[in-house]
Amino acid sequence: AARMFLRLLSDIQWRAAHPKWRMTSSQRSASTTAEPHPVSLPAQAQVVICGGGIMGTSVAYHLSKMGWKDIVLLEQGRLAAGTTRFCAGIVSTARPVSVELKMAHYSNKLYQQLEQETGVQTGYMKTGSISLAQTQDRLISLKRIASSLNVMGIPCEVISPKKVLQLHPLINIHDLVGAMYVPEDALVSSANVSLALATAASRNGVQIHERTCVSHVTIQKGQVTGVETDRGRIQCEYFVNCAGQWAYELGHSGEEPVHIPLHACEHFYLLTHPLKEPLSSSLPTIVDPDGRIYIRNWQGGILSGGFEKNPKPLFTEGRNQLEIQNLQEDWDHFGPLLGSLLRRMPGLEALQIMQLVNCPESFTPDMRCIMGESPTARGYFVLAGMNSAGISYGGGAGKYLAEWIVNGYPSENVWPLDLKRFGTLQSSRTFLRHRVMEVMPLMCDLKVPRWDFQTGRQLRTSPLYDRLDAQGARWMEKHGFERVKYFVPPGNDLLDLDHSKTFYKPDWFDIVGSEVKCCKEAVCVIDMSSFTKFEISSTGDQALESLQYLFSNDLDVPVGHVVHTGMLNEKGGYENDCSIARLSKRSFFMISPTDQQVHCWAWLKNHLPDDSNLVMEDVTWKYTALNLIGPRAVDVLSELSYAPMTAEHFPSLFCKEMSVGYANGIRVMSITHTGEPGFVLYIPIEYALHVYNEVMNMGQKYGIRNAGYYALRSLRIEKFFAFWGQDLDAFTTPMECGREFQVKLDKGMQFLGQEALWEQKQNGVYKRFTMFILEDHDTDMDLWPWWGEPIFRNGRYVGKTTSSAYSYTLERHVCLGFVHHFDEKTGEELVVTTDFINQGEYEIDIAGQRFQAKAKLYPFSSLFTQRRRKDEVELSGYQRE
Repeated sequence: AARMFLRLLSDIQWRAAHPKWRMTSSQRSASTTAEPHPVSLPAQAQVVICGGGIMGTSVAYHLSKMGWKDIVLLEQGRLAAGTTRFCAGIVSTARPVSVELKMAHYSNKLYQQLEQETGVQTGYMKTGSISLAQTQDRLISLKRIASSLNVMGIPCEVISPKKVLQLHPLINIHDLVGAMYVPEDALVSSANVSLALATAASRNGVQIHERTCVSHVTIQKGQVTGVETDRGRIQCEYFVNCAGQWAYELGHSGEEPVHIPLHACEHFYLLTHPLKEPLSSSLPTIVDPDGRIYIRNWQGGILSGGFEKNPKPLFTEGRNQLEIQNLQEDWDHFGPLLGSLLRRMPGLEALQIMQLVNCPESFTPDMRCIMGESPTARGYFVLAGMNSAGISYGGGAGKYLAEWIVNGYPSENVWPLDLKRFGTLQSSRTFLRHRVMEVMPLMCDLKVPRWDFQTGRQLRTSPLYDRLDAQGARWMEKHGFERVKYFVPPGNDLLDLDHSKTFYKPDWFDIVGSEVKCCKEAVCVIDMSSFTKFEISSTGDQALESLQYLFSNDLDVPVGHVVHTGMLNEKGGYENDCSIARLSKRSFFMISPTDQQVHCWAWLKNHLPDDSNLVMEDVTWKYTALNLIGPRAVDVLSELSYAPMTAEHFPSLFCKEMSVGYANGIRVMSITHTGEPGFVLYIPIEYALHVYNEVMNMGQKYGIRNAGYYALRSLRIEKFFAFWGQDLDAFTTPMECGREFQVKLDKGMQFLGQEALWEQKQNGVYKRFTMFILEDHDTDMDLWPWWGEPIFRNGRYVGKTTSSAYSYTLERHVCLGFVHHFDEKTGEELVVTTDFINQGEYEIDIAGQRFQAKAKLYPFSSLFTQRRRKDEVELSGYQRE
């Protein structure tokens, strides 16, 4: 009987709310609710949404709000009867990723007024939430989130354990060091929120059909054309997959699969009978990440769940069921979480437990939800994989996706959530099963900067992987590709380094410092094989003409020249930032960031003309890339190729096919992505090991050594180089980040984004990419900046940092970020001038502590040049000891 309780409760809530929704749909049909399919399906619609949970109803609601009416929502069971029905109903804005924080904030505001708008009771109750810290590191992570919340205008404070006890008298505070209180967080009935959204959407003309299964989506010539259901076919332009834990199966059901990497796990929570003295409905929700649990008031008793260390994945082999039944209770499995609950609230020991609920939740490979358009099927959109935060994100995620469908882009930078951040390699069932077993515990684990996933590794590797690993390489992963962070010298305690997790100065500080020194004084080798590499060629001038339209710089350069350029959208924002070498009159070689492989390919496919004479090939896997950085790189390469490599013979931004050692056909480019002198060698993979060995042997006398991406990051940040995905995004233009020189507004033909850039050139920009050097910051003792820290000018918030690193040259921390100019009275954005930047006094907020910073719009080029000349004189006789 107890097991049916929740089902019964949901049915009662459903019936209380459902007549209102049924009334709106009965305007189109006089059928009664008893009939399973009162209305026949339309033959066509503009948009078909699959899934009637919080995501599907939110997308329908927001599309209808934006004026789209020809929308059909299909649900295989009943509305809100999937994961949404079992959701704990906690709306929490305390999120570390900026776009997730904004989504949750919007959701909270939306749910607050939904009952008034629709007449459907949503159970909205503003209770606030308290996140507890049992360690100093946890408190630091909460302080970092609190800084972000405060600058967004969301009330939030870091409080003492005593204050926790005042706000929630049943909490045991003896092991706490502090907490974060967010007074505007709320509780809702998630099923009723879905019904309220469906009610509003239905009134706006959206057709909702329950008990209708989508079998597959038809795609022709890369475009969605319709949906096949068990009740017939609907032709449509857009399809939205909001099928929750079934999104993966649905994506794979058609002839052309759409890869949606998510996997379900069992998620447990406890329901109790009311306490003798029933809990007040306004008591704050407790989140105890170190205890791995959350606790909320539930009808005078409590609801408490958590994220155990040994999760149980579900449905790996795929299974379809209409509505999720309560899965098997497993008290042994829930034991550790129950222990945490009783430690945190000792007074509960005499409490009567009503039920242990076990419901499926879907998780993604990187703990961030999935939204956006498929890279392979135009018009196929996805919103799924909420990692147990569906009700928090529901409103905001639905809004952004609706904007994306209607306008072609959302109103915020959602790249961290974009489906195209994943490739096909992340949709192996084995990979997903293993990864979600790591992801679910990570929901509560302390995430210090630069932590790495441990599962699903060594998937994509360079041919040099074993060679580098044997020399002490420490690895991180990007887009499934293994990349070196740094090399541990012989004799160092490897174990210590692998476990150095801190917000302060990390253990690898001196190791990276010595790699940076070598890059500046001698020569280093960095394996950069993970970079995305495309070749674009044509029989005539089609390649040049098409690329001239898609890129802002002038690509009509002599053969052998390399051009840095942005691939911009209509608003002038960076869809990609890349280097393009002209290999011949009719062929081009394009180098992009690692995580651009899927996104850039899709963008080019959608924008290049459908011309059989124009060929694009992804050659990422064909070439190993070795970056030779440092003043002696020229000597190493000269000796290996028997060709002069000095600036007169091999100028900057030049590309030439050469022999290196015994190997032919190596593309050598005079760029390093760091601002330091050197070359990148693009080596056909079968020659990779040979060329690497030759370079290392020849470089011995010049002091050569291996280096990793941490050294690269330090070098590029002190040179004020912006990287796409960290500093640059689809909302940042070249004019805003000092890259006007990479834009040729007068190149004689139109290019995408040109009008927006002309406008910025004439009217000014509303944000400026700025370099900050921390002044009063003690590298050894103070918390380090990483990214996302608020920037203050004359005491007022003006923006956030996007990346930062310690500059071993300046012996200071350098942060890069964008400065905005907000009107002091209205908050309106104003034009940011050079004077505005230069005349301010700046501070960077690191976990609530502010450090003075000096702002610069240009790097310290003169300082570097002086040091370089001095070093070259000293190094002329440099020999490795």
